[in-house]
Amino acid sequence: MVLRRSIRDFADRPVPDEVIEAAVRAAASAPSGANLQPWRFVVVRDPQRKRDLRAAAEATEREFYQRRASQEWLGALAPLGTDWRKPFLETAPVVIVVFEVHQGPDTPRPYYAKESVGIAVGLLLACLHEAGLATLTHTPSPMRFLNTVCQRPPHERPYLVIPVGHPSPDATVPDLARKPLDQVLVEL
Repeated sequence: MVLRRSIRDFADRPVPDEVIEAAVRAAASAPSGANLQPWRFVVVRDPQRKRDLRAAAEATEREFYQRRASQEWLGALAPLGTDWRKPFLETAPVVIVVFEVHQGPDTPRPYYAKESVGIAVGLLLACLHEAGLATLTHTPSPMRFLNTVCQRPPHERPYLVIPVGHPSPDATVPDLARKPLDQVLVEL
């Protein structure tokens, strides 16, 4: 897992349905508050739907980069080379949009929804990595446009967008260091 990196440049190579289904099955096995499993994984493969997703995300991101982000935040993003343009939402063969399921007409109130969905997403990312696929965690803000693009009801709240595929041959990854173990592990 130490080699897992976020990729923004994807090859035009299909991803088998069974690989995505196995990864989602593993994610859906995550522990959750009161075992309510407050997640929904929307797998987007349709090219037009991905174009719509990209257009809506870029409109949101343009507003963020031009008006809402502080200089400090933009400075933190600079080494990653990101901006409002999100072509990976269209070029990745699969985009998984993860939703938190909250109380709705046919769903009970969940407990620890964010924590539960976070654990499920961690399992999903690990499984996709182990299957030899590249991913990116994308969090446009605000994300409510995802309900419209993915045809989800209001009690499902967008959590994360994950483009999935094989890295393109010319994909670049920023040279970022991970904190050493002694900075993240505390033994008592």
